[in-house]
Amino acid sequence: MILGGIPFDAEKLLFLALSLFAIVVTFSNGPHLVVAKSSNNSNPTTTTVNVGVVLDLETWVGQMGLSCINMSLSDFYSSNPSYKTRLVLNVRDSERDEVAAAAAALDLIKNKQVQAILGPQGSAQADFLIHLGNKSHVPIISFSATSPSLSSIRSPYFIRAVQNDSSQVNAISAIVQAFGWREAVLIYVHDEFGEGIIPSLRDALEEANTRVPYRSLIPPTATDDQILQELYKLMSMQTRVFIVHTLPTLGSRLFAKVKEVGMMNEGYVWILTNGITNLLSSMDSSIVTSSMQGVLGIRTYLPGTPNLDNFMVQWTTKFQQDNPSILNPTLNIFGYWAYDAAQALAMAVEEMGVLNFTFNMLNASTDATDLNTIGVSRNGQKLLQELGDTTFAGLTGNFSLFNGQLESSTFQIVNINGNAARRIGFWTQENGLLRDLNSINTSKYSTSKSNLLSIIWPGDSTSVPKGWEIPNNGKRLKILVPVKYGFEEFVKVIRDPSTNTSQVTGYCISIFQAVVEKLPYALPYELIPFAFPNGTSAGSYKDMVDQVIYQKYDALVGDTTIIANRSLYVDFTLPYTESGVVMLVPYKDNKSKNAWIFLKPLTWELWLTTGWFFVFIALVVWILEHQINEDFRGPATHQFGTSFWFSFSTMVFAQRESVLSNLARFVVIVWVFVVLILTQSYTASLSSLLVVQNLQPTVTDVNQLLKSGEKVGYPRGSFVHDMLKQMKFTDSKLVPYHSVEECNKLLSNGSAKGGIAAAFDEVPYIKLILSQYCNKYTTIPTFKTAGFGFVFPKGSPLVRDISEAILNVTEGPKMKEIENSWLGSTTNCLDSTTSVSSNSLGLDSFWGLFLIAGAAATLALLIFVVTFVKRNWHIVASSSGTLWGKFVALGRRFYQKDLNYHTFRKGRSRDRSTVEGAKENAPVETIENMNSPPSLSTEGCLEIAINGELTSVN
Repeated sequence: MILGGIPFDAEKLLFLALSLFAIVVTFSNGPHLVVAKSSNNSNPTTTTVNVGVVLDLETWVGQMGLSCINMSLSDFYSSNPSYKTRLVLNVRDSERDEVAAAAAALDLIKNKQVQAILGPQGSAQADFLIHLGNKSHVPIISFSATSPSLSSIRSPYFIRAVQNDSSQVNAISAIVQAFGWREAVLIYVHDEFGEGIIPSLRDALEEANTRVPYRSLIPPTATDDQILQELYKLMSMQTRVFIVHTLPTLGSRLFAKVKEVGMMNEGYVWILTNGITNLLSSMDSSIVTSSMQGVLGIRTYLPGTPNLDNFMVQWTTKFQQDNPSILNPTLNIFGYWAYDAAQALAMAVEEMGVLNFTFNMLNASTDATDLNTIGVSRNGQKLLQELGDTTFAGLTGNFSLFNGQLESSTFQIVNINGNAARRIGFWTQENGLLRDLNSINTSKYSTSKSNLLSIIWPGDSTSVPKGWEIPNNGKRLKILVPVKYGFEEFVKVIRDPSTNTSQVTGYCISIFQAVVEKLPYALPYELIPFAFPNGTSAGSYKDMVDQVIYQKYDALVGDTTIIANRSLYVDFTLPYTESGVVMLVPYKDNKSKNAWIFLKPLTWELWLTTGWFFVFIALVVWILEHQINEDFRGPATHQFGTSFWFSFSTMVFAQRESVLSNLARFVVIVWVFVVLILTQSYTASLSSLLVVQNLQPTVTDVNQLLKSGEKVGYPRGSFVHDMLKQMKFTDSKLVPYHSVEECNKLLSNGSAKGGIAAAFDEVPYIKLILSQYCNKYTTIPTFKTAGFGFVFPKGSPLVRDISEAILNVTEGPKMKEIENSWLGSTTNCLDSTTSVSSNSLGLDSFWGLFLIAGAAATLALLIFVVTFVKRNWHIVASSSGTLWGKFVALGRRFYQKDLNYHTFRKGRSRDRSTVEGAKENAPVETIENMNSPPSLSTEGCLEIAINGELTSVN
């Protein structure tokens, strides 16, 4: 078992010596006994209970705490004179020493058999006393030991009647998060008090995405030179946000030196924990006014109540009466906690009732140490339980212990101006930052800086510090750049052996220079090639990233890809190039054409529908023209051929037959419109298909390469090699290349001739290749990556500003100018990333046209049928046969010429004289049965007498 780094056996000897020393001192100076006075101390039924008090009586907190404890017991028993118990205080001075505190506690437990100890004052002292309390079952009740390391879980007999330091870390984190600071340096005293808060504070900052790049440990007894040395180190860093956790004694000396070295100027941020802010009134006012202006702080919130105000007046009066040499005494939060702790102990003892407040002594050997003979309190467990159940309205609010310690969920946020701390807001566990407690929103936790009042920052500035800056001590950022063999358009290093200097240019460097120009401040930097003394490359991109991880360099600028496993250890800026890894493949040499390619522009459904409509339109036109148009009459084969010839010839607009019917003309006009659209679409689709067929890639899928066992290429030293390995490419199938020319040569040779079938690379490199060989290759998208980015150490504050500047550059014309300057223009090349397939035209694209054509033809047919039946209705009406016979009669009538049509009337007028001359010499045939079909003469004509005229009908 280790106590403060001392072995347990040695500790026994130490405590034996100290206890003897304490006993001698106690009896030589007389008993330092304080009895709580009450109105009925002489009451024989009153039971006195010994209680120990261990404080640093030479300090203000110790003196103030003791007076508050006495006043608390006096007030308590005066208000409750009938109570049966009275606490008797046995006070010991720990003299600011851990060993003296332990010796005093050992003496109180062994010789006075105290039932509880109020104190000790410091966290380091409490670490000793906690073990004594556990061993003797004596509760140790401290109102000022705030270190989280003094956990009541492992120390059941330790009662912390004060707030745990870790309860304020979320309030500090909320402030940092509100102003967007990404780094903060922790400055704390190197002891139990200082180190106890650090783990929880770092966790809270990390949850707010704030990095702690450095922790500054200052010894409690540090000299001014040691403090100055540490401050100079902090000045050389970029971070300008400092969180200070010390006690006022060391804090006063620290801030005096902070002011001296110029770290209280504009741009700096100082945040105090309540270790200083709660005791700010006890600090030297000259230090506060001269060296701490603009500092932020966290302070325990005390709700103002009449009881609190009355107590302050009463305590001030009584303390000055007891201590006339001390002028203007100031009461702080620790005095209130001491008052409440003493009252809680008195209430718990009273609840226990009148008991035998003694110890069970242990049988020990003659050579046993005092630790083995101190005994165990018979009522320690019961007293501990009563303390845990005690609740009342104390000076600091509701007094209630949870897990052995006092809890509070509200803190004040203050800004030091003048000689006092001005409140600018509150923080609560439930609502975060609040301007005042009346604006509580129970549904939302806020870290908005708008919830705080105006702040005056160091240097009397009202502008929010950005939290970091480049040190003005002449230091330049050391920026690493790669040394490349090929693709030097991105980064090119020209080394001058005579001067041992290097000139760095390239696409990535030009972008970085443009980005730096967009920053609102000067950023001095130095580009350092990653090379050996002879100028050769010193390693891969992974090696360069490792240099940044180990912070040997401040950044890496070059063609570095943002990938997941790298981002775990470094921070990338936003990408400044297009993202993705693509496969570059040659076009096919497609000299042999498909003999049936002319069928591909249309789908089979569209071909069949078009053919059916040609037949349909031919039938409709024949029906509409058969009675009136000589071109559509004659033998059946002639009529069939003419109709189909007419319909299909509209496809090339080469029909020679004229149509006479207006209905037929209407149908033909609509159909010609449909045919026009179809032919134009077919021509365009066929042209596109023929062009695309000439641009077909040799490979369209990565799996095709794996199955065929083709070799593929990748840029040497790139992460693409690992990606291809994950895709199951073997090393024997992977061929590295260094430059654009080498990649072109490998692709031209092909896998069979020692080259490669495809090259895998990132989009910027592929664009460079296509700018020179855009007519030879095409690309197939393969993987998604984030593009190129600049690399900085994890948590670097530069990342945010550089990323914003990248957006300004990429959104303007400067980016295109740099790209054209270094990578060339590819505007005249075909878009090789588009799809290389051409879809055939389907029926779904033209069904509307066919619907119009079909509707027009059907409407024309309906009009013709209605007109024809109406004109020949007398034939149906005069026929006495069956219904079928009437349809046959109409069919025969349809098959005959319509002699009333105007074209035939014109023909009869021209032939009338010839016909009349023939009537005198020729006999007239009278058709007696008009229902029988006419017979054809040898000349193919039939003479019919109708209305006294001679007419010939074909």
